Amino acid sequence: MTDLTGKHAVVTGGASGIGRAIAAAYAAAGARVTVADRDEAAANTVAAEIGGTAWVADLDDTASLEGLSLDADILVNNAGMQVINPIQDFDPAAWRRMHRVMLEAPFLLIRACLPHMYANNWGRVINISSVHGVRASPFKSSYVAAKHGLEGLSKVTALEGGPHGVTSNCINPSYVRTPLVENQIADQARIHNIAPEDVVEKIMLTECAVKRLIEPDEVGALALFLASDEAGMVTGASYLMDGGWTSR
Repeated sequence: MTDLTGKHAVVTGGASGIGRAIAAAYAAAGARVTVADRDEAAANTVAAEIGGTAWVADLDDTASLEGLSLDADILVNNAGMQVINPIQDFDPAAWRRMHRVMLEAPFLLIRACLPHMYANNWGRVINISSVHGVRASPFKSSYVAAKHGLEGLSKVTALEGGPHGVTSNCINPSYVRTPLVENQIADQARIHNIAPEDVVEKIMLTECAVKRLIEPDEVGALALFLASDEAGMVTGASYLMDGGWTSR
């Protein structure tokens, strides 16, 4: 079993969905976990459940992250959001906000962690990307662009961090059973002019060979491996977890 005793993990968006599953997996492996989330009550609840610490953080406020210093051995950039609209109707403010949360904030958090990781010659940066980090879908210009950018940031982190014992990888799931996915069903139905009850089958799973949503714990299991000593030679990689979507 992976032993993370003595390691400090920071998981953004850690109060629900994928982040919550990863935080729980790390805590069970012995890590000291900081649950970072803008939802204070939810962050406190998860932190109490796993014996961790809550950090109330609004990653949209990137200016507040510029002078940050973190003693994290493991950083999971998981926080995200979704807005669905055609490009011509996409609100520029929403477009920029998504990039702040999902690309600029991960850069600033990596920047804040690397001095500690370099000093210890050990570190793990795990970026929760998406199948949309390597593929595109209509009506998701901001999300797709941000995830493609995160892929590039992760690879540069891998190249710079390698000589210092720091790895950086992306996990690329398709649709996971989380509030983020559930909350976009109505928008998907509107954009595609179909019934909400048809969205999962006709939109979310249409490209997958395995016709089901991913469970958060499945992503947590992969994130646990990537944080382990056994994954020391795994870096600059993008781990697709998409039910065969990108095999087409």
